[in-house]
Amino acid sequence: MYPILIQLGGFRLHSYGVLVALAIFAALWVGAREARRKGFARGVVDDLALPVIVAGFLGGRLAHVLGWEPELLWRDPLGILAVWRGGLAIHGALLAGFGAALWFCRRRRLDTWALADTLAPAIILGQAIGRFGCLLSGDSYGRPADLLWAVTFTHPAALAPLGVPLHPVQLYELAFDLVLFGVLWALRKRTSFPGQLFLLYVAGYGLVRLVTEVFRGDRVELAFGLSALQAASLALLAIALVAFGWRLVGRRART
Repeated sequence: MYPILIQLGGFRLHSYGVLVALAIFAALWVGAREARRKGFARGVVDDLALPVIVAGFLGGRLAHVLGWEPELLWRDPLGILAVWRGGLAIHGALLAGFGAALWFCRRRRLDTWALADTLAPAIILGQAIGRFGCLLSGDSYGRPADLLWAVTFTHPAALAPLGVPLHPVQLYELAFDLVLFGVLWALRKRTSFPGQLFLLYVAGYGLVRLVTEVFRGDRVELAFGLSALQAASLALLAIALVAFGWRLVGRRART
């Protein structure tokens, strides 16, 4: 694929970094549009962006390094921050980003569930765009596959094995993410209680990763045939379902 879009002397413009930036801008645009529709103060999404983005990058990069490149901790500590090389563990990014968002809401005395619903479609749209960046860079690559739609990486800077036909697992997840975005976007005006849309996002993304991880070539096996990310996705799904039931019961008790 195209891990490097432009190279001029020692300067390299990495496709992964460009797509991550595009994902952030798209998520901010959609999130700000929804925030205005829901009556949040102008600029609240922009104010939220900085702590969430910083926390997300740090959490995602640290989770990736601990899971896939722990040698960076002693061999190249500054490489831990080199997100343009690829390598952001989305579960770590989401957890850290959610923590930063919760801190922001409490500090501003905002309705956390309402803001979470507002941003849910924007988050999954950003993730979909980011997965295209993974495809271009060879990050999060798939298992070897004898398929007509298999992809073969040949660029020496690609993060995937070279010269081997692989499942385009990045495209699988991109497609599922876009479907989830469409569902959330269609339901955003028809929720029954605050937090419903966000919890549907968390549960839906947990299901997406349970499926797509089957085709990953860089999975880290944990136990019982599950990868580490599948176990994390199961935890996401379980937490979302429990929280959904709790919120639903609480709503009915108040009516």
